[in-house]
Amino acid sequence: MKAMSRAAGTRPISEMGFDAHWLDLREPADLRARDASLLTRAVELAGGGAVLDLGCGTGATARAFAAAGAAGCDWRFLDNDPALLSHAGARHPQAALLCGDLAEVGGLPLKGVRMVAASALLDLVSEAWLARLAERLARHGTGFYAALSYDGVMRWQPEDPRDARIRARFNTHQRGDKGFGPALGPEAAPRAAAMLRAQGFEVQLAPSPWRLGPQETQLQTALLDGIAGAAQEIGCADAAGWRMARHDMLAQGRAEIGHLDLLALPPAARG
Repeated sequence: MKAMSRAAGTRPISEMGFDAHWLDLREPADLRARDASLLTRAVELAGGGAVLDLGCGTGATARAFAAAGAAGCDWRFLDNDPALLSHAGARHPQAALLCGDLAEVGGLPLKGVRMVAASALLDLVSEAWLARLAERLARHGTGFYAALSYDGVMRWQPEDPRDARIRARFNTHQRGDKGFGPALGPEAAPRAAAMLRAQGFEVQLAPSPWRLGPQETQLQTALLDGIAGAAQEIGCADAAGWRMARHDMLAQGRAEIGHLDLLALPPAARG
């Protein structure tokens, strides 16, 4: 199975389909959620050098960098979806477009790259994939910025007695194989931090939760559909009823979906 991309936006934390519409829908929530301090440090580390964006989608990570003041970065967009790469190229005509399988860590084009970036990707990948990436980043002395990794937190207002059960089933679903081997799901960012520290990186983690209100009805609707669908796939009989009840609450509904941002500086970049 070819590895699936999931840039700063491909799917929320679910199995909803990787398309430009979903990426555009979630991009404002992603931009608000990103930890500002880590993003600023990532922009500083990137400088005007080359940044390889894994699972670039439509290029939302590059736009987040630009919003944080980045200028002159040599963006290299890597995705396995030609349609998404076409969208990214239209929005970022100066970026290099690379179509490839993200599962092939050994083939990632790291030569001359100052930083590897990824958004909403780590919770899809396996322990083995992360270990190979950490080793390659260390060997090349390349920094790493990985934002918006789902951390297992899911809170809803108003509450529903089924919320905890749906969250548990969804988190189990997140650990299934997404094309990289058994996914780490909510444990991905802490495991990545531990592996990178073992390779000599200075690593910082920071929370970057989505906080959604009634004004984000479209995003909440898509999120509910994806979460309920994933829970139903692994046998949660009342997932559809939970989804319908939550749809009825959207006019006053609020959600917090937990994520973590990670920044890893190689030894040569410290200070």
